[in-house]
Amino acid sequence: MSVQEIINKVDELRDEAASILCDLIRIPTVNPPGDRYHEFCRKVAELLSSWGIRCEIVQVPRDYVIQHIPEYVDFLRFILIAKIGTGKGPTLHFNGHYDVVPAGTGWTVCKPFDPKVIDDKVYGRGACDMKGGIVSILLALKLLTKIENKLNGTVEIALVPDEEIGGATGTGYLVNVMNIRPDYVVVAEPTGLDKIVIGNKGLVWLMVEVLGKQAHAATPWLGVNAFELGVKFAAAIIDELKRKTEERVSSYEYDIEGGNRATITFGGDVRSAGKVNVVPGVFAFSIDRRVIPEENVDQVEKELVDYLYSRASSMNITINVKILQKSPPAVTSPDADIVKKLENAIREVTCIQNVRKVVCTGGLDTRYYQVKGCQAVTYGPGDVSCAHQADEYVSIRDVLTVTKVYLKLVEKLLL
Repeated sequence: MSVQEIINKVDELRDEAASILCDLIRIPTVNPPGDRYHEFCRKVAELLSSWGIRCEIVQVPRDYVIQHIPEYVDFLRFILIAKIGTGKGPTLHFNGHYDVVPAGTGWTVCKPFDPKVIDDKVYGRGACDMKGGIVSILLALKLLTKIENKLNGTVEIALVPDEEIGGATGTGYLVNVMNIRPDYVVVAEPTGLDKIVIGNKGLVWLMVEVLGKQAHAATPWLGVNAFELGVKFAAAIIDELKRKTEERVSSYEYDIEGGNRATITFGGDVRSAGKVNVVPGVFAFSIDRRVIPEENVDQVEKELVDYLYSRASSMNITINVKILQKSPPAVTSPDADIVKKLENAIREVTCIQNVRKVVCTGGLDTRYYQVKGCQAVTYGPGDVSCAHQADEYVSIRDVLTVTKVYLKLVEKLLL
């Protein structure tokens, strides 16, 4: 049997695809905190077993969870790994995260975890981001068992938790501790059929603490109001930092218009004394700095921290700067083998000729592979604009189309 013969059978799996997706949505793997992860992995393991595919479920150690997300240590984390092939030659690795954001409000088509199929769409929390992509991966693996002995390499899948809170205890553990180093990686996040996401911006998150002296509000002259100092300091730096940051423009195409600039956002997290009758001794505000691929994240951090301390000193204000998180930008070359062959696979399956190669303004688990030197891209079914929204959905037709693209990519890389 040829790959094209297998591709010709994909549309016959429409009802099965919808049924599997609904079953996966019904398991509310909500993050935070990270609920019912093991139930989800067991469900997928049972499905793979029914297809004759063996898999492994790995628990992320408690100590590792404490190190990275101590607030969620009571919720266990699991990674499911399955593979088929000869074990010789390159490895093509598919990644999908199974955690979903909280349901939220405003649902009108169905309850968030009671999915509904209407015409070509499956509605429910996680349908688009990204259990639809997981179904595309699973169906591709099922069909590839028919030609497993012909593969000149290995097809591997990893279903991971915690992408929605940064991925350190999911893909981060897989790559940094389990030392998974595939030759080629496709992360099945929703991109739409016509885009390959080749990378994402980096980030520096920090908290600026402005120090004063706490006192009772009845005797404010005995204290130094850190809030008042913080407001003055923020007012002095915001315009200047925004202007300097947004002057930096990337040469890559981005997934969202205007996404090609470096950005800086103030005050997403603001903290103070928390009591009306207190002169606050500490006032703190966050800074979110997004880093374009042409910048170095360590240099960006140094420039920002040095500027903050220097500016505070010039105003006779005492501050502490705490780095909350740092992640470098990561991009796979548009000329890389994985990009070119995926682009050709998309064209052959969909007849879309203008396949865009873009950088994502947000963060993706793809970066964990890229910083380790793997050729990694993001491509999967769904319109990312409906992710995290009420009435989230994915097109069954798109799920099946992406399955075909994955099969065609396997043909180009491993046959």
